[in-house]
Amino acid sequence: MDCTKIPARPQKENAMPQNRYIKSPLNYTGGKYRLLDRILPAFPRDYCRFVDLFAGGFNVGINVDAPVIYANDQITYLIGLYEFFRGTPAETILGLIRERIAEYELSDQNTEGYLALRREYNRTGRPIDLFVLTCYSFNHQIRFNQKHEFNIPFGRNRSAYNPSIEANLVRFVEALQQKDIRFSTRDFLSFDFSVLQPGDLVYCDPPYLISNGSYNDGRRGFKDWTPLEDRQLLDLLDELDRGGIRFALSNVFVHKGMTNEELIRWSQRYHVQRLEQNYANCSYHAKDRSGNTQEVLITNYLPPLSGE
Repeated sequence: MDCTKIPARPQKENAMPQNRYIKSPLNYTGGKYRLLDRILPAFPRDYCRFVDLFAGGFNVGINVDAPVIYANDQITYLIGLYEFFRGTPAETILGLIRERIAEYELSDQNTEGYLALRREYNRTGRPIDLFVLTCYSFNHQIRFNQKHEFNIPFGRNRSAYNPSIEANLVRFVEALQQKDIRFSTRDFLSFDFSVLQPGDLVYCDPPYLISNGSYNDGRRGFKDWTPLEDRQLLDLLDELDRGGIRFALSNVFVHKGMTNEELIRWSQRYHVQRLEQNYANCSYHAKDRSGNTQEVLITNYLPPLSGE
């Protein structure tokens, strides 16, 4: 593919600062929307293909202006929902949401209506029902059990479909339908990297080894995240680097008193940019670290705005 023949999506002019990024309508664990103003400026300016290898809520990938964007996640239901959004007019989606809300009399008070829709979704797997469930689930979260059943409890008195969710959904759907986004549901080791050429960019936001998120506890019907997967990902990034493929890895060095020493050692050969400002300036190699989270972006290229 010749990138010079594929026009990049034009930037919008005069956008208000708070609206310059598209926000995923899904509250996915580990979502990076709040860090986009640190992550996106650190991406190179001249790549053709972008891979969001652990797409999750897809906050990063949906905001990239690459001619071709690959969105991959092993959670097949997420990718199925995005494909449904891409193939369905926004007004149709909104109509279906309103129909489901009316049919099940959904509100932030109606537990039985929520549970009835949850049973229906686990029986049929309709993507629109999954989205509606996230609007009323506890903290708008997504979680499945070993049987691949959606099992988040009801968000009584705190979760409901609202104008903010609807506005985010419409912008998200419009972007999905305007951009060249290619979906896949492979394990990260099985992704077809042969579609890339030197200079392309792979972004990784994997489960964090030293966190305790439900997405990496091995009890959700999908592959868990252990020290083995962590090492395999680092080896994969080394391999991409040798092939001239650029990468950016989101991760944490320190979290709640735990430290990923192997990640810190591995990162020394690349460029490290700190993404959080809620911890003191301290050496990553010092033994006396604070208990604050140290979230970083590790790249095999010099970020344009890194200041290094």
